[in-house]
Amino acid sequence: MSALLIRPEDTVISTLGPAAQPSPMLARGWGKQEASFVNEAARVRYQVEEGTGHDRPGDVSFEKAGARERVFFRSEEARAAIVTCGGVSPGLNNVIRSIVIELWHNYDVQDVLGIRYGYQGLNPVVGRPPMRLTPEMVEEIDDMGGTMIGSSRGMQEPRLMADYLKRERINLLFCVGGEGTQLGALELYNECAQRKLPIAIVGIPKTIDNDLPFVSETFGFQTAIQASNSVLEGAHCEARSAPNGIGLVKLMGRYAGFIACGATLASQQVNFCLIPEVPFALEGPNGFYEVLRKRLLAREHAVIVVAEGAGQDLMAAGGESRDASGHPRLKDIGLFLKEKIIAHFNDIEMPVEIKYFDPSYILRSVPANCADSVLSDQMARHAVHAGMAGKSGLLIGHTNNVFIHVPLALAGKHQKRVWPHGELWRNVLSSTGQPPVIR
Repeated sequence: MSALLIRPEDTVISTLGPAAQPSPMLARGWGKQEASFVNEAARVRYQVEEGTGHDRPGDVSFEKAGARERVFFRSEEARAAIVTCGGVSPGLNNVIRSIVIELWHNYDVQDVLGIRYGYQGLNPVVGRPPMRLTPEMVEEIDDMGGTMIGSSRGMQEPRLMADYLKRERINLLFCVGGEGTQLGALELYNECAQRKLPIAIVGIPKTIDNDLPFVSETFGFQTAIQASNSVLEGAHCEARSAPNGIGLVKLMGRYAGFIACGATLASQQVNFCLIPEVPFALEGPNGFYEVLRKRLLAREHAVIVVAEGAGQDLMAAGGESRDASGHPRLKDIGLFLKEKIIAHFNDIEMPVEIKYFDPSYILRSVPANCADSVLSDQMARHAVHAGMAGKSGLLIGHTNNVFIHVPLALAGKHQKRVWPHGELWRNVLSSTGQPPVIR
């Protein structure tokens, strides 16, 4: 991926004031070793490699995440709230559970609210009252998919949300969600900062598409790949069991093809992987129809993975509508390809047997696997450490295997995509055997 040209001043994290209180974790025996807490001066280099041909500035680093020896909020005065927004993803309940457990057991904060159904819950006109969360309530929710406090798409007026936080005496808000959620968190942070409200706004990255910048991997991504594997096994079985059989699987990935690529490499049975970052054509001597025809002539079956955002330019333009988050509603590339492939091969008198799989919501709703359970827990606890230290307007990031603090304003300026000239896509091409360009 091309370099993200950021400056040292872009990585500065805002604070609500001096962290003057000893951390309650000190009373639990933490701090006996110097490494038990993160020094406020600790930084993580943006790039650890040199001579790559796309070097980043050498003086750019991020604030290291982790527990601080001194905190901003007194435990008895802290009132925390959690909001989960956007589509559900494996690991959401794990995040909720770990935030509650960390606040109660390590910071003595026993006033924790679950905001109902996303940002709606921060607007009393349309939202439902929050639910009080205790360790007993969240004890077993990590075994379930979804989010126990509900979710929704769309933003509410920042002024109204800030009024709500002030009125309810909430001074720590953990915003769990993807790009739209974090942009909303940034607007809310700016509103609170303008009004000098001592409220910590901390983002926790949640997007099953794995497309948030400065986050090497978001929770739910590995679970989605694992759940995709059984679907691809079924698609491969169906394809091999019929003459000119085709298994066509549509996976999530509105703008980024990370799930499609990851599932392809995990399966090793996929013959074509189509993603938003790499355009393709249907017609012509090097188009998709022709390369698919050659594959069927050679092996008599094929498995195709297509990300939901791929090939949008191939479908007829219509009146564009948007969802509650402001994203354009995608046309269904999976059904489009299915119909087009059947029609084309009928026209050339080479009938195919095609089976179509769309497991999107199944992948979203399953419980987190072990890898994502651990990652969810780590993200949640680092968010609590940041909030209790009085840091605000930040996202918990992850780079070079270290958790970091990323300003929300910086995270909102960039997007993470599959690089068509990078190692990931090169490995996909090698695994599938498809040509680098289908045009």
